[in-house]
Amino acid sequence: MRLRSLLFVPADSERKYVKATGVGADALILDLEDSVAPGRKAFARDAVKALLGEAERDWSFLVRINPFGTGLTLEDLAAVVRPGLDGLLIPKVNGIEDVDLVSHYVDVLEVATGMTPGHVKLLVVATETPAAMIGFNGYSRKNKRLVAMTWGAEDLGAALGALTNKEADGSWTFPYQVARTQCLFAAGAADAAALETLYADFKDQTGLAESCRIARRDGFVGRIAIHPDQVATINTCFTPSESDLEHARRVVAAFAANPEIGTVGIDGKMYDMPHLTAARRTLASVGEGGFNG
Repeated sequence: MRLRSLLFVPADSERKYVKATGVGADALILDLEDSVAPGRKAFARDAVKALLGEAERDWSFLVRINPFGTGLTLEDLAAVVRPGLDGLLIPKVNGIEDVDLVSHYVDVLEVATGMTPGHVKLLVVATETPAAMIGFNGYSRKNKRLVAMTWGAEDLGAALGALTNKEADGSWTFPYQVARTQCLFAAGAADAAALETLYADFKDQTGLAESCRIARRDGFVGRIAIHPDQVATINTCFTPSESDLEHARRVVAAFAANPEIGTVGIDGKMYDMPHLTAARRTLASVGEGGFNG
């Protein structure tokens, strides 16, 4: 599952869905949560069920379900875990226990609907509650379905009673820098992809590109998009250049040719195991090999 760009689409808007399918996103997230009014939840579920039955697609079909505590989670799962679904985005998780619980429900629903066991992957928004912020160490014990983690500031700020989450220059205030960093570390501990949060100003392509550059520098491998116009920029920023890929191939090949040593020389520079790890990640991001291969 390639996860450079993940575009949110309100699950109750056929018009927005049709437009989203043609913008080149790696995944569409059909949203049953915040973008759907309470009175349209059932309509949105039915719409997703119908769309899941359509022909094969060249992007991953994800659904953001409603979180635990709303009374809607099980209805969402029963409606959308069926052939055609590739993954679920779970909002407002408090920790790995919530991920495990959803995973158990999906185990049963995959069998009930004739899906291949383990097909449906899980992604989480990992920083939206205060409880989540003190439970990150749990992700180190991993969950076999968990493939990606992202973060968000709005719900966390509301829960904390923050007046704002941004400094005057537009940068994150310290509590939300911590949330971003904790998400990055937890994703590493969980062997999951770290995805940068949304960039709210969808008209600011320059600002988006710079934000993506910083995110990739720090270790994020993709990003949430809230508007179709953001997808191309995100894809470009999170796609390794051909020179990056060629260098990564050389590093991996050098270690493969010398399996008994921990350091190799390439063009007069020394490379050790952290460089091999980084090279494998680069290649895995375009589907070459795997992180552990």
